[in-house]
Amino acid sequence: MATTTKKKLPATKVVVPCRISFANIWSPKATLSGEEKYSVSCIIPKSDKKTLMAIHKAIEAAKEDGKSKKWGGKIPPNLKLPLRDGDIDRPDDESYADAMFFNASSKDAPQIVDRRVQPITDPMTVYSGCYCNVSVNAYAFSVSGNRGVAMGLGNIQFLKDGERLSGKASADADFEAVEEEEEDVLGGMDDEDLPDYLK
Repeated sequence: MATTTKKKLPATKVVVPCRISFANIWSPKATLSGEEKYSVSCIIPKSDKKTLMAIHKAIEAAKEDGKSKKWGGKIPPNLKLPLRDGDIDRPDDESYADAMFFNASSKDAPQIVDRRVQPITDPMTVYSGCYCNVSVNAYAFSVSGNRGVAMGLGNIQFLKDGERLSGKASADADFEAVEEEEEDVLGGMDDEDLPDYLK
């Protein structure tokens, strides 16, 4: 029987099984600074302690990295950290209930693949609301007095479908199946029922 070996990742890198939201993964979107970036919000249930611990370790590794490379030998107080509580930060969004989340972004387009690591090119296949593995890299930053750890977006592997979070209704919700032999598909009203301006 074939066994799969786990790939050894750098300390700051983690592959996160999550539900994705705000998925700007097919084309970049301008940020507040005007820079174009690909981005995604990763939602992790609070019950998934293993994944949350892996994210925590990646953030801690990025802090250690930043201590020498960005922050002059010590970890500053009040760092901005990426992992946030959905119940506190997004109380009105039920898809973030009882979950932690972080946002990840990159100037480079992520590779988007299926369960067999084959490329996906159809934007309808991977969307806000589906479940994915998302590879991210935690890194330290110091910009204009703001210091902290952010998540760089790597690649995305589709796992399974979920309820779409786009706010747009699916075709399933809009239409009923039409049988071939059904007559009068486009009608059903007599002329006299119409208001004058439609006659």
